[in-house]
Formats: sequence, structure tokens, C-alpha cells
Amino acid sequence: MYNDCPSFVKDFLAYMETIKGRSPTTVKAYYTDLKTFFRFILKHKHLCDEKMEFEQISIEQVTIEIVQTITLSDIYEFLLYTSSNRANQSNTRARKVSCLRVFFRYLTNNRALLKENPVENLESPSIKKTLPKYLSLEDCFELLNHIDGPYQERDYCIIVLFLNCGMRLSELVGINLNDIHKDTLLIRGKGNKERIVYLNDACLSSIERYLTVRNHQIAKIKPQAKEALFISKTGSRLSKRRIEELLEEYLKKAGLSGRGYSVHKLRHTAATIMYQHGGVDIRVLQEILGHTNLGTTQIYTHVSNEQMKQAMQHTPLSRIKQKDTQIK
Repeated sequence: MYNDCPSFVKDFLAYMETIKGRSPTTVKAYYTDLKTFFRFILKHKHLCDEKMEFEQISIEQVTIEIVQTITLSDIYEFLLYTSSNRANQSNTRARKVSCLRVFFRYLTNNRALLKENPVENLESPSIKKTLPKYLSLEDCFELLNHIDGPYQERDYCIIVLFLNCGMRLSELVGINLNDIHKDTLLIRGKGNKERIVYLNDACLSSIERYLTVRNHQIAKIKPQAKEALFISKTGSRLSKRRIEELLEEYLKKAGLSGRGYSVHKLRHTAATIMYQHGGVDIRVLQEILGHTNLGTTQIYTHVSNEQMKQAMQHTPLSRIKQKDTQIK
């Protein structure tokens, strides 16, 4: 894999996955961003055929000597290109900046291939903060009430776990049978970091119902999927894409399609409901969601208009009135 990269890029990607413990998805994102960056550099510095299509430019020709010529101005030009030519939004450009920071720090500090780090003073693009999109409590009930079909026990269990535990799609797909112990679930998050979440009655009940059905299908389960909790109709571990498709189908049945809801929005929903309705402390919520930084969790501390209204109505001074006086 990554055979179309120069050796120092391949070494960086391997380092991020094996030493730093980044997930394969994160490493692949680094690979994609670096490939785009070096294609731009080759074109920007006139080191490739000018007539060649951007996506056809090979980055194998990038040498460490070329990297040593890269300046902060070149990187600003790259970010301008991603904005004007590729229509990258600020959050995408911020991700690319993060990738370049890690990459050039690796070349400078870990490998000593650069004397100076050209991105040391590079600022990240400002990201417009938006409130996370989530389902209301009524929407959640409506969604659950429309789960049916031959795999309804499995699909109901999946949605219940999403809405109650706030896990990521990759985390749910990776659940094995032995990760469930009494009322706890072991979740493997980003960078293979493990965390324990407690299962409430709804989760335990839906798991129990689904396992009864799963046990009846044990003969159809493929050997490599024997430990997987969620199984497809072909006997394999249920894929991420199939779960996305299932959610799309049930959202449509519930009349909730076309609103921008997705599997990740179920994670937002779980977090929002726990914070707004469950009274969960922000640091406890951080642990449940598996966030490294508290700042990531604080996006869920937004409050609804109704909550603000209630807060104003329940302040001790809300009923105070001025005494009537005789106006002379």
C-alpha cells in the first residue's frame, strides 16, 4: 500500500500507524492530503509536465531535496489553491494544515531531514462553529417504531446502541461478542483506544433479543465473523456501508429523510440527549464519547430555545414585581 509515494512519505505513514497508533482511516486521510500537496508542489515549481492533468501527476518523483525547498509561502499558495480551485471549506483546509504540521514535524524532529520546519508558524484556518444536527426525542421514537423486516431485531439493536451509547460507526461495526460483559461494553475507538460504557435497560434488552435470533443463525456465520456481534445476511461481519444504507431506509420509512440525518448524527443525538435530558456532567460525557479533548465535547453544551425559556422562568427573580405606588 502507498507504493506510489516516495520512501520518506511511506515511512511517515507507517510511523503514524504503528508508533503513534493512528487509525487506518486517519492514515489514509494523511496519504490523500500529502498526495494532493505534493502534486501541487510539483506543478507550482514547474517540476512536471505542465500539460499533465493534476490527478495524473506521480509524486514518486518527489525527493527530499525538493521538500527542502518548500517555504511557508508555498504552503500558503497551496491553501489558496485548495480554496479557489478545489472549493475546500475551512474545516477541510484545517485538516490539511494539521496533516502538514505533523508531517513536517516528523521530517524535522524525528528524521532530521530538514534543518528548519517551514510550517512552524503556520496558522490553521478559522472554522465556523455550528451546532451539531441531531434528532429530537420524538424523532428517535418515530425512527425506532419504523424498524421492521426480517432483520428487525438486529437493526433495532443497532439503532438503540447508537442512540444510547453515542458510539462511532466504526466502533459499532467492530463490536465482538466478548466485548459485552454483564452491563458493560468495551469499545475500541480512534487510535485503538479502549473505553468502557455501561449499558442501560434498553440496550441490554435489545441485545438479548437480537442474540436469540443470532444464535439460531450460527450455522450460516462465516468463520472469520464468528466473534462479530452484528452479522449480515451472508454471514459476514456487517459492513459500515450496509449500516448507513439501513439507516437511510428507516429514516425514509419514518418520514425523516432529507433532513441531513446520518449515522454520525445519531452520535450527536445521543450526546445531546444525555446532556440536555439526562443531566450528564460534561466530563462524564467526554468519557462516554471517547473524546481526547474536553473542547470537542463542549459543542454538546448548546441549549435549546425551550431550555433557555425555562431557565428564565425558573430564576428566583422571575416573579418579582414593582409595588404599585400613587403617581402624583
